[in-house]
Amino acid sequence: MTSTRRALASVWALLAASALIVGCTASPGDSAPTSSADPDGGTAGIAVDGDDMDDVEAAWLDNGNMVAVLTWGSSSCVPLAGDIAAEGQTVRVTLDEGDPNTACTSDLAARATLVDLPEGVDPTRDVEIIVTLGDRTDDVDLDGNPALTRASSDFQPTAGWFDDDALALLTWGSSSCPPVVDSVEVAGNAGTVRFVDENGACTRDMAPRVTLIGFDDIDDDDDDAFVLTLVGGGLDGEVTVIEN
Repeated sequence: MTSTRRALASVWALLAASALIVGCTASPGDSAPTSSADPDGGTAGIAVDGDDMDDVEAAWLDNGNMVAVLTWGSSSCVPLAGDIAAEGQTVRVTLDEGDPNTACTSDLAARATLVDLPEGVDPTRDVEIIVTLGDRTDDVDLDGNPALTRASSDFQPTAGWFDDDALALLTWGSSSCPPVVDSVEVAGNAGTVRFVDENGACTRDMAPRVTLIGFDDIDDDDDDAFVLTLVGGGLDGEVTVIEN
């Protein structure tokens, strides 16, 4: 996508309190990623359109080492990445919603799943991602980005656009205390996301966590890169959002 000017922003997907967490006491980099869902059932800043519920979206993260895959479904049964295989620039991903006997809420939410790209996939070239979730299969194309080197991000936050009005934010920290968005503000080609400060006890692992953030009333006139400022939640800093 081309970079855009955002006049007004609103959170349309926060990390759900029931996000799936695995490996809470592992060493840095060993914890399974925490996936996120929209606890408001997709109603906070994004319209729920039945025609789009089978579609998937994807966003670049972590210098092209990872992508976030967006799907729709129950916010309490967020899928995790299962089998991942690549043939050239085509990546096949099977998403797993867990035990089929587990009771899931009947809401309809946007959920984000982190996917590690296999070695050999070149993020500077276009990538096709074929996603299978249950009996559904869909594909999404990511444009190559010459700035993506697959170098280590050293556990620094990164963010990438799903489309013109939604992005995925990758942060690293305790898997038991994922970020919770308090507010989003936007002016021109810059935005500020404020997070709730955690007061409780958190595990001391280092896990990847993904948060979904959406925007309303987009103005497409600004071609400059979009910079996101993070405030609170131990995440203070700036992130330049990766284009898709």
